[in-house]
Amino acid sequence: MTDTLALLKLRRSVPPQFLSAPGPSADQLRDLLTIGTRVPDHGKLAPWRFVLFEGAARETAADVVAKVFRARNPDADDEKVAFERKRLTHAPLIIGVVSRARPHVKIPEWEQELSAGAVCMNILVAAHAMGFGASWLTNWFSFDRDVLSAFGLADDERMAGFIHVGTPETVPADRDRPVLADIVSHYGA
Repeated sequence: MTDTLALLKLRRSVPPQFLSAPGPSADQLRDLLTIGTRVPDHGKLAPWRFVLFEGAARETAADVVAKVFRARNPDADDEKVAFERKRLTHAPLIIGVVSRARPHVKIPEWEQELSAGAVCMNILVAAHAMGFGASWLTNWFSFDRDVLSAFGLADDERMAGFIHVGTPETVPADRDRPVLADIVSHYGA
């Protein structure tokens, strides 16, 4: 078995609350993003881009999330607002993968969106290969236009996900995986 296959068999997500510093160096981050872009991209459209949240920018982004959450949930207590705020402060690096899928004469938007998903998966695998833990998440604010606008997304852009990257504090337990017999069919059988 190749090292790549072994890596793919063992890769698992590490929840952000179990990720700490150090995160990737500048060179490692460049590699992560470069590897992230090596995905199927019919028409070479690059229908995705990145927004990086590091250092103090994580706190600023967390403040945006807390402010919008409080406005959307005026009855929420301070503890719940603090919980929502903290979602973007655990990992030392968060990579926002933005989907820029747009109408095209030959390439369906769905295919462009899948390409953004492939970017997320490449980054997860690359982070694991570098010895980091990572988790690809969306939360309510991934779909909230006020938060997305504050994060610099245009009206026609969507958040494919936030990739939280850091050093794992613990090895997470593996989760149950689907039984292949339950999800595989043979055409014509």
